[in-house]
This record gives sequence, structure tokens and C-alpha cells, in this order.
Amino acid sequence: MLASPSQRARAEAAEGAGALGLQEALEKALGHNKDLAAFAYRMAEQQGRLEQAGLLPNPELDLAVEDLAGSGIYEGFDSAQTTLSLGWVLEGRVRAGRVGAAQAGADLVSADARILRVEVAADTAEHFVASLMNQVRLEKAEEAIALAEETVKAATRRVQAGKAPTVELIRAEAALATDRLARDDVTHDLSTAYHRLAAQWGETAPRFSRVDGDLLSLPAVESYGVLTEGLAGNPQLARYATEERLAKANLRLAEARRWPSWRPFLGVRRFESSADTALLVGVSVPIPLLNRNQGEVAASRGSVSRTRAEADAARVRLQTTLFELYEELEHFGHRAETLGTEVIPRLTKALDGTRRAYERGRYGYFELRAVQADLLRAQRELVEASAGAHRLVIALERLIGEQVVKK
Repeated sequence: MLASPSQRARAEAAEGAGALGLQEALEKALGHNKDLAAFAYRMAEQQGRLEQAGLLPNPELDLAVEDLAGSGIYEGFDSAQTTLSLGWVLEGRVRAGRVGAAQAGADLVSADARILRVEVAADTAEHFVASLMNQVRLEKAEEAIALAEETVKAATRRVQAGKAPTVELIRAEAALATDRLARDDVTHDLSTAYHRLAAQWGETAPRFSRVDGDLLSLPAVESYGVLTEGLAGNPQLARYATEERLAKANLRLAEARRWPSWRPFLGVRRFESSADTALLVGVSVPIPLLNRNQGEVAASRGSVSRTRAEADAARVRLQTTLFELYEELEHFGHRAETLGTEVIPRLTKALDGTRRAYERGRYGYFELRAVQADLLRAQRELVEASAGAHRLVIALERLIGEQVVKK
């Protein structure tokens, strides 16, 4: 009989190297993530642009031959004048502005690299939480099957003793089959979560058998005031600051280019008619009557203003997002605590009593199954609330750009 994909996934996991912790997963992702590796080439590209911006312009060698191949005394080459000159461009502030713009561009790439590292770490943590959540879901699915098997046994005894109709056993067996199907679904989700986690460091198949962590243990985060202060370090805001520096550098470069660069030259001229030579010294000065680079200056000023406005808008959005995430985290934490300390213990106690009453014939199958369903639903809600709280912590860390859990 061929193994199903879920069975093959479990077999592959069983051959893994053991449990994987969150810290190890983060180290693997930050050290071997393919997107981060590709981004390193962007850094190399920008360093090349920075090096190019600092280079001096090449000198220009100019050769001119005048007064030849004409008529009269200028016939032939005897009256020709040959001039050989060497010129170069005096860039002045232009070169400094070009280097400043390239350096600001390199800083912007570094800011993008930091953003990408935060995103990779956050994505890895989310995949880790998804794996941990599905592990707990699988445990709860096994518990549900165990409850259903006990119910089938109890129903069998009741039917054999003539205390219940056969249809009660049939319903119990159908419920058991349904729970087993649910376990298969969770197994599939768990295998997918493992593969997505392993893909964070470039592996197409996980080399671990499970992830190690306590989903139901909720982390304690810093106060809202502390998080608000830390919001200044948001990677996106830092990028806006760097982008503004780049816009200002481009503005300085555009202003420097308003006045064209001078081009001095030095050369020697030979007079063929007398075989004499003379030095040639001069300078070429463009006259900025029509084009003073005013368009680029205006565009650069607009870029500076736009960047500031976008940064201000981003601060408002981030502050609002921080408030929403923090409020939602408190809600999920309260929900998980209530389910874990009040709801589930009471339902567990109720199920014990109902099971004994069912075996004695005081309750029917409907009452037993209802309490079981209530308990299983509460357990699922606890898992979802706990996973949601962990995801919100990750979202806060993605927003702040650093750890938000109290040390």
C-alpha cells in the first residue's frame, strides 16, 4: 500500500535531527536565507557606485591641424599649424556632491538590508509559531480521538447490555472516524508548516522532527509607553531618515551643477612654415544663460519635502498600528488566560461527571457528545488565542525593529 503524503511527511520528520528551538531557527535563517544572500550583491553594487563617484575625470588629449590643403600659400602642408593640447575638467563641488549622493545611496541600501533582516527574522518566527501551533493541534486531535474511542467502547457496552439502541454506537463510530479525518488534516498542516520554516534558510525538506517551545506560555511584553519610545527605531522610519539624507545630497549635487565646470587646457603648437613652436594655454568656460540646472534643483527640493511628508504620515500610521497591536495582544492574553484557568478546567470536570453518568445510563449519547464538543472547542480556542498572542508579539517586534519581550 502506498504511503499518503502526510505519512511520508511524518516519516521524513522522524529521520530528522531532533527538536529545533526558536533561537536556532533564527540563526539559521539570518545566516543562510537566500533573499539576504542575494541582497549582499546590492551592497556590492552600491559600493562600486561609491567608488566610481570618487574618481577624478579623465584628462582629454586634443590634436588639431589647421591651414592645410587650401589654396595659394596654404596649399599642401607647408603652412599648416599643428596643435596638441591636454585638457581636464575642474569639477569643484560637483565631485564632492556626487560622492555624497553615492554615500547616501549606500546608506539607503544598508537601511534596506536592516529592514530585510527584520522581515526575515519575523517571518521565521511566524513560521515557527505556526509549526508549534500545529504540533499542539495534533496533540489535541490525538486527545479527541482517545475520547472518541472511549465513547465507542462505552456505547458498545451500553448496546450489548440493551441500555441503548444500535444507532448510538453507529453515531459514536462516525464521530471517531470524523476525528481521525481531522487528525489527518492537522498532520498535513504541520508538515506544510515545517517545510515553510525550513525554507527560511534554503532547505527544501526539514531536517528536524519537531520544534521546541511552549505555545501556551505567553510572553510578557514591555509597557505601551516603553514601546512608544522604541517606535523611533522603526526600520521604515530609519529608512525615511536615510532617504531624506539622500534627497538632500542630490539637492546639493544639483545646486553644484548649476554652474558648469571649467575646462583648462595646456598644449603646444607647431608652425610648419617656420618650424617654430609655441605654448598654448587656455580655459573653456560654458556660459549658463539658459540652463542652470534649475529643473533638477526644483525636483530635488520637492524630493526632500516629499520624503519629510511621507515620514510624518508613516509616524502617524505606525503609532496607530502600535496601539491596535497592543490592545489586541491584551485581548488575546486575557482570552487565553480565561480559557486556561476557568473554562477548560470546569469543562474537564464536567466531562468526567458526564462520562460516569453516561456509563450508568443517567445521560444519553447526546449529552456526552455535547460536553466533549464544548471541551474540544475550548481547547482549540485556547490554542488559537495563544498562537494569536505570539503572532502579535512578533508583529510588535517587526514594528519596533527589536525585541519587545521583557528580559
